[in-house]
Amino acid sequence: MDINFKCPNCEQELEVDASGAGSEIECPNCSQRITVPAPEPAMAPAAEAPAPAAAPPPAKAEKHFAVPVHTHAAEALIQKPSARPLEIVAKEGDKTLRIKTFKRTDCQEVGKDHFDEIVSGFLEKVGQVNIVSVASINYSYMELSSRQILTDYGVMIIFKG
Repeated sequence: MDINFKCPNCEQELEVDASGAGSEIECPNCSQRITVPAPEPAMAPAAEAPAPAAAPPPAKAEKHFAVPVHTHAAEALIQKPSARPLEIVAKEGDKTLRIKTFKRTDCQEVGKDHFDEIVSGFLEKVGQVNIVSVASINYSYMELSSRQILTDYGVMIIFKG
């Protein structure tokens, strides 16, 4: 059974599994910490037969969050690049092909992954007309603390400019 409630800060409608009542979560809309309320008495499950005492409690409760989709018109996610057109660059004599590689591990901060923002910002700066190729890459590296070989991903961008 799920608990439906609104964020007290931004009024975003949220839905959380009933086992998450009383726990703190981060609102996916405004990023504020909020406490999940207890289910309403009308929604509380009917009393069931008591569970056997021999069964141990679950180690970690699994929580399910759902974010509703807004129906109002959203702004365009992809905007036209503001970089110089390739024809102008060609007239200036600068036709050099360049390569830029982004590894996901280089775009992480404490608990935050900024890979998408960094790559999108670079693509916008270069401009769509100057991009020759965008290719995903997979790579392996050794984590120094655990001495394990880990696999990750990144992107290689070939552009003119």
